[in-house]
Parts: sequence; C-alpha cells; structure tokens
Amino acid sequence: MENKVASSNFIRNIVVDDLQEGKVKEIITRFPPEPNGYLHIGHAKAIILNFELAHEFSGKANLRFDDTNPVKEDTEYVEAIKRDVQWLGFEWDGLFFASDYFEEMYNRAVLLIKKGKAYVDDLPAEEMRKLRGTLTEPGVDSPFRNRSVEENLDLFAQMRQGEYKDGEKVLRAKIDMSSPNFNMRDPVLYRISHAHHHNTGDKWCIYPMYDFAHPLEDAIEGVTHSLCSLEFEDHRPLYDWVVSECEMEHVPRQYEFARLNLTNTVMSKRKLKLLVDENVVDGWDDPRMPTIAGFRRRGFTPEAIRTFAREVGVARSNSIVDEKMLEHFIREDLKLKAPRTMAVLNPLKVVITNYPEGQVEMLDAEINPENAEMGNREIPFSREIYIEQDDFMENPPNKYFRLFPGNEVRLKNAYFIKCNEVVKDADGNVIEIHCTYDPETKSGSGFTGRKVKGTIHWVNASDAVPAEFRLYEPLIMDGEETEGTFLDNINPNSLEVLQGFVEQNMKDTQAQDKYQFFRHGYFNVDPKDTTKDKLVFNRIVSLKSSFELPKA
Repeated sequence: MENKVASSNFIRNIVVDDLQEGKVKEIITRFPPEPNGYLHIGHAKAIILNFELAHEFSGKANLRFDDTNPVKEDTEYVEAIKRDVQWLGFEWDGLFFASDYFEEMYNRAVLLIKKGKAYVDDLPAEEMRKLRGTLTEPGVDSPFRNRSVEENLDLFAQMRQGEYKDGEKVLRAKIDMSSPNFNMRDPVLYRISHAHHHNTGDKWCIYPMYDFAHPLEDAIEGVTHSLCSLEFEDHRPLYDWVVSECEMEHVPRQYEFARLNLTNTVMSKRKLKLLVDENVVDGWDDPRMPTIAGFRRRGFTPEAIRTFAREVGVARSNSIVDEKMLEHFIREDLKLKAPRTMAVLNPLKVVITNYPEGQVEMLDAEINPENAEMGNREIPFSREIYIEQDDFMENPPNKYFRLFPGNEVRLKNAYFIKCNEVVKDADGNVIEIHCTYDPETKSGSGFTGRKVKGTIHWVNASDAVPAEFRLYEPLIMDGEETEGTFLDNINPNSLEVLQGFVEQNMKDTQAQDKYQFFRHGYFNVDPKDTTKDKLVFNRIVSLKSSFELPKA
C-alpha cells in the first residue's frame, strides 16, 4: 500500500490518549456490514478508517458480518463484501459472523430475564409503537411487562423451540418507559422469524435485534473502539446498557463519526437494491452505481478511493462532499499511470487523396507525455482515417478552428490536412470528406512554416479496432423534483452508448486496463461485457474539471 501521512482527527486523538493513558494495550477495530447488499462508497470510508487506524497503531481490524436478519441476507453479499475489502487493499485479522454467537447471545438474554431485565411481550407491533409515547409524553408499560421470571423463561424457551408464529411474541428489555431517549423505552431484543439463514440454516427461528447483538459481538471479540456513523449516537446508552447488564467481561466503547454523503449519489442500500430489482441498472456493479463494485468496474482505483477518504477526513457533523472531489483524485492517480492513446467515438471517414494508395507509415508518439519512463509507441498512418464527427462542420460558426471546407488542421502526431470535398448520401448527410495532406508538416520534423489553430485526433481506418464506448452521468441529479417515487427521478441520460474505433495497438487490451483517450477522458476496459470479439470501454471521468481542492 502507498505511503501516507496520518492525519489527525478526533477519533485518532482518542486512540492516542487511550494508549498513552494505558486504557487499552492493543487497538482492535472492526468493520461490521450487514450482508444484505453490496457495499457503497460510504462504506469505503468506514473500511478505510477502521483498517488504517488499527494498522497505524499496530493493532487488529476484524471483518464481521452482522447477519441477524435472515430474510434480507445472502451468501452472495458476503462474498462481494470480502472481495471489496480486499480490493481496497486490506486484509482482516479476524473474520467473524454475528450468527457464530447466537448461542452466546441467547444465554445472555436468559441472564437478563433471570435478573428481571427482560420480558416476553405479546403486544402486536403497532400497539407496541403506540405505547412508546412521544417526544413530550412518556411511554406506557406493556400489560405483559410484569410477567414473572419463570413465565418469561418458559415463554422465551418456547419461542426458541418454534412454538409461535412470526410476530406473535418478542423479547423486550425492561429499562425505562419514561426515558427521554426512545431507544431506552423497553426496546425489542429478539423477534421470531421462521426463515432460512445463510449461515445457520434452520437451526434458529428467533433472531437478536441489531441493538442487542452488536454490543455483544464487540465485547466477545475484544473490540476497543467501536466506530459507528452518527445515527447511532442515540443508541449508545443502549449499547452500554447491554454490555453492562449482560455482564460482559470486556467493555468496548462506541464512538460516532459523520458518514460520507456525496452530491448526485444515492447512499441507501434499500434504494440501490430497488434499482437492481427493477432492472434500472445492469446489476450491483453497474458503473453508474455508487457501489464499490460499480466504481471498480467503471475503472476507479483503490488508491484514488483511499486518498479521497483520507482527504475527506473524519468529522463529528454531517456534510455533503462534492462528487467532483472523488473524480479529482482518480485523475491525479491515473495521469502518470494511464497510457495516452486515440479513440474515435463518433467516426467520420476522411480520405487523404494525395497520400499514396497502399502505403502505411509508422509515426512516433509518447505513451504518456507526463511520464517519460513509459517510453514511446508507434501509430500506423495511411490514406484513410477516421475523425470525430464533431471535428468537422460544413458551415461552421465563427471561431470554429477544426475541420471545414477550405480549412487546415493538424492531425495529432501526424500532418496538416486540408478539407477539399464533402461527400453526402441521398438524404444530404455527410458520410465522408476528402482532404489533402502536406508531407512537409510531419510532427517532430521541425516544421516552422505556417501555423494552424486546430489539432484533432484520428484513428487509422485500415486497422482500427471497433469498440463500444459507454459515457455516464449521475443516476440521480441533485435538485430534481422529489414528487412521486424514487424511481420517477432517475436521470434518463445517465448512460450514452457509442460505437467507434480505437488504435490497432489496443486489440489485445485486457479487462480493467486503463487509458487516457485524447480529448475524451480516462477510460477502462469493461470486465463484464468485453470479449475477444468485442471491446467495451467505460468512461471513468472526463479530462478536466473546474474543481480545486480547498487550500490548507
């Protein structure tokens, strides 16, 4: 992994103080996703924070799956999450599942019942919600709150044995129905769910709630710093209550930080799953998706995402980060790595009438002008080439410096050409243009004669490699009207597909190879749809942006 300078933030300061004061001997963090979908860019920030913090202080970072909801979870998601964490550049010290602790959690729940701290409730969910009270009114005790310890133990055992239907009973903590914190008003600890579990099969039909399971998992694993997003701040008193009342030997501490929010970006697994289920996108790894898998397929690098996450930092208050900041870091990462080459996305054939028929010459070009160590490449040039349709206009406006009848431009790495004739089809559409070239104007020849104002790129027609190009815009545009459903606000222009050509030296390119196409931006070879007979390129990002990092 690349060298980095640790930036100070309030969580890191807490860790430093805890180590210096001897509160902990070794830092242990964890990344605890629920395997109910693919990870998105917001999760990447949490992964990077937890793993890099542990690594900096020679501690441990665990990957743990909070798989307490069998209805939504799947092994596919488990494997995808493991793949994403490793792609980002991290290896976990321990791999755990909440479901590994189900027996231990059950025993701790029995302990709570024996202490008079938990009871079985028969109230329907809607009635339970009504009795919780409001922000200004305390909750009302359930009529089942004062069941005896013996009755609660018997009922809880029957719940485990499958004698009740889903929703028929729950186990609740007995805390304080008048607490100003809703999370402390006798929260549900266990519910009944007769569903097959990806890890435990059909062994269990009762499952712990997240707020009960999570602190127990942290305590069992010896986690020292349990890092959560800000929405869990109000849950911290319950977190501490569970650890204390369940008499856990190890006492973890929870700390909250602001989650990552990006402009034009959906950060909801539920909504992302809806996009997949409704076939709005091509799966969880669609390059328009803000999933880690989507960014990987589009062509983002783990180095760029790690650098971005460090630059965003760790804060106590929520904010929205400009998506252009992430794009800035992928440009910075690729500008010295990606080979420069030419691609024509909307081809228009050019015939150079005074160039010898059958002749092919090899022109010299740098692979990356900003990185001389990458060397040079050769480009074939002959009588027929392709240029972009946008680089020709029959009747151009003022200050149009590209190709038009009577005008001369430079072909990148080649010669000056001048347009002399336009060929049209029966409908009046331009299908081909005829030009002449000046052999004295070859790039690198030292020609100092006349100047031209326009330089355009091209691809040699005789050996050009057909390719598909996919250009992306955000799926959801910030500021769009929010009436109707989420799906009503999908950007209809989020994907544009073009058919064109790339240089012949790219015919053997491999999946995930990255290039900078002259004037078009950075592109990645799509790993899913590219075959030996069809090249597909995803545009990672355009070449330029007005975005600038804030000055320190």
